[in-house]
Amino acid sequence: MSAYIDGLKLLGRRELSVSDLRSRLLDREHTPERADDAIARLLETGALDDRRVARAYARTASKVKGRGRLRVTRELQAMGIARDVIAEAVGDVFGEIDERAMIDRAVQKKLRGRKPSTMQERARLYQFLMRQGFTPAAVTAALRRTRRDD
Repeated sequence: MSAYIDGLKLLGRRELSVSDLRSRLLDREHTPERADDAIARLLETGALDDRRVARAYARTASKVKGRGRLRVTRELQAMGIARDVIAEAVGDVFGEIDERAMIDRAVQKKLRGRKPSTMQERARLYQFLMRQGFTPAAVTAALRRTRRDD
């Protein structure tokens, strides 16, 4: 089977970045030259587009999974997407989102309505929010809000 057809089938299942598609084509034992030719053809037809992949991933990660800007950026970098494409996609998606409300939802989900009473619980909450990809300043502000609500 040709690398182009394999690429179309893979893209039919889910959106992939150029880097992901290339590695999957190579895993299916296509030569690097044929994989590159197939990728060039898929890019020409618009079936393969890192900008579209980055925006869709950033939108899903932020709105459905509640992840912050920093984590989404790291995950897109791990997918092999170019920095300028990542910056554009993350800027578009997070420009529309109230990050403070996102953090507050994450805090409520994590705490299930109770307040962190010890320093250890606050430290765990801080680490959780940092792993979710929120900035240290935003996390600190959220922890202050939870303390003020006490």
